[in-house]
Amino acid sequence: MEHDAATKALIERRARLLGPNVSTFYQDPVHVVRGEGVWLWDAQGRRYLDCYNNVPHVGHCNPRVVEAIHQQASTLNTHTRYLHEGMLDYIERLTGTMDPSLSTAALTCTGSEANDIALRMAEGVTGKRGIIATDATYHGNTALVSQLSRSNIPELGFGLEQFFRFIPAPDSVRNPDPDAAFFVSALEQQIAALEADGTGFAALLICPMFLNEGFPDLPDGWLKPVAEVVRRAGGVLICDEVQSGFGRTGTHFWAYQKMDALPDIVTMGKPMANGHPVGAVVTRPEIMAIFRNSFSYFNTFGGNPVSCAAAMAVLEEIEAADLTANALKVGTYARERLSALMERFPVIGNVRGMGLVFGAEMVLDRDSMSPATAYTDRVVNAMRARGVLLSKLGRHRNTLKIRPPMPFSMENVDHLIETLDTVLAETPVEA
Repeated sequence: MEHDAATKALIERRARLLGPNVSTFYQDPVHVVRGEGVWLWDAQGRRYLDCYNNVPHVGHCNPRVVEAIHQQASTLNTHTRYLHEGMLDYIERLTGTMDPSLSTAALTCTGSEANDIALRMAEGVTGKRGIIATDATYHGNTALVSQLSRSNIPELGFGLEQFFRFIPAPDSVRNPDPDAAFFVSALEQQIAALEADGTGFAALLICPMFLNEGFPDLPDGWLKPVAEVVRRAGGVLICDEVQSGFGRTGTHFWAYQKMDALPDIVTMGKPMANGHPVGAVVTRPEIMAIFRNSFSYFNTFGGNPVSCAAAMAVLEEIEAADLTANALKVGTYARERLSALMERFPVIGNVRGMGLVFGAEMVLDRDSMSPATAYTDRVVNAMRARGVLLSKLGRHRNTLKIRPPMPFSMENVDHLIETLDTVLAETPVEA
């Protein structure tokens, strides 16, 4: 694609300063300069509806969060080897949204760090190193956690790949598994293999909504038998709520609650402070004690007063604006409107989601459900050209991923669907 001179210059500058293979969204990257609520503006003043970014969880430049950052940054910011109540107040409020057993936390700067800590906790608790994850997921980019990314397998891994095993993610279209029987069987096989080869089973790490795998439709309580298998085997259940937490399901604050599986460890990141770099690991006191005594962990910036002020403001905004209820109302309406599109466009093979995660799986025909991967990419780029930002994901990269900031409205849904209607009508279905 031929870019304008300014965009071309930015792309060349990125390559020179950042090195090769640094990704951007869309064939024609967007040069964003400002955000407000669910909207972004580019350098030319064009407005885009943000239907993708969960980092600004309570909306781009949310006034409550901006003011909290300003006030705290104007007063104090330092690391956590001094006493300060801000981190403690935040952890109390955060863990107050969870089961009482999950009452301690370690704060980090990223979700990657959080998942790295969770895996070390699992080793500390079990004395074993075998980790099981799903086969089309992403949990971060530390040397340890990057081994979990089957869609982008690192070429170098310090030999850590020997400790990881993978099971197929649930797929409500091609391999329905309503009672988790298939998933449980695959899990039991991999646990047995880890025990047999001497590695031992330490943990299962999953996103409770399986977002990167295409957020399959699963009934409430689906994870309960999975958690039971993990516990019987002496392992640790880690739920990565980076994408699925903080009310996004519309019915529960955390997706693990909807799936009825009490984890031993919960990790989170991106949305916690609306763009300020914050991550966290929440667990039981006895697990935290083992970790603290075994690893002597310290994070210079994790839990600093400004980050905690921003994160606290996010929790306050979710409650004040009743954003969990908004996710349910708006998400339900969005799926209804997508289902109406499905009646007119055979290329839509399935509509699914929960709360403010929803989308449509694109197929070449509904009989075979053959993935329309290239077509989906064309749709995403055509939507960008019309001022609507979304993405694609899943094992076959053929599912539109719509995961907007939580203040997304029914009027925003109408704008999205009307634009998608136009794009589907104009985009020929080709393999």
